[in-house]
Amino acid sequence: MNELSLFDSLFNNSMDDVFGLGYRTAPVPKVDVTETSDAYTLNMELPGRTESDVNIEIDRNTLTISSKKEELKDAGDKKDKKAEKEGEASKMKYLIRERRMSAFSRSFTLPEDVDSESVKASFKNGILSIAMPRKAVASPKRIAIECA
Repeated sequence: MNELSLFDSLFNNSMDDVFGLGYRTAPVPKVDVTETSDAYTLNMELPGRTESDVNIEIDRNTLTISSKKEELKDAGDKKDKKAEKEGEASKMKYLIRERRMSAFSRSFTLPEDVDSESVKASFKNGILSIAMPRKAVASPKRIAIECA
């Protein structure tokens, strides 16, 4: 164990005592929601993720976006091919390893005029975009009063 990893483990253990075990969890992704007369659009920042890392569900009038990304694999996780040929099984030694697993789940209550059957999602450059078209809402109807 070197000085850097010793310091890191002491800092993390004391912070766990102060803030609880989950203090290092990833922040919830930021969103922008816009509205036009035809649709609502939700844009969520998801850097480092791909469309296969994200799950989108609509249940009644609740939109839930979630993701779980497993431990990242580095080049150091594989044996060096040259060393492998020479019969050595050398691997990179981590001094600090903080990139493990990250997960989030975020839910939004949708307005009543969202057409949930026509919702579409796209993913480009780390931005998830969800287009939610509006459906026609019945306008108030005037009821005539009949005289008896």
